[in-house]
Amino acid sequence: MQEKAPRKTPRRVTGDHFEDAARSFLEHRGLRFVRANFLCRLGELDLVMRDGEVLVFVEVRYRRSAAFGGALGSITARKRQRIISAAQVWMRANPWDAQRPCRFDVVAFEGDDVEWIRAAFDA
Repeated sequence: MQEKAPRKTPRRVTGDHFEDAARSFLEHRGLRFVRANFLCRLGELDLVMRDGEVLVFVEVRYRRSAAFGGALGSITARKRQRIISAAQVWMRANPWDAQRPCRFDVVAFEGDDVEWIRAAFDA
């Protein structure tokens, strides 16, 4: 007997939609997809992409509007640290990537607008 997959919450469905949209957006701009939703106990990487030889860790954010700081304002210092920690775990698990230069990008969706911030923060 096959087990049912757990139902996704509305929030997870929305998150998946915007992560897919961000992936497509970045692929149309020449980046190559490596992995989605890398999860470890220290944090999560929404997307891992390659921009030429550069490894890119992408945080995807969505907000209906710019109220309350909007999508970019929702990336707190604690959130940045969790992304950096997850990236360090990725590098240890994938030693061939540890030799590559890397950066942290953000793809922010607010309403119908999308903004791609390259090198949004440093490790």
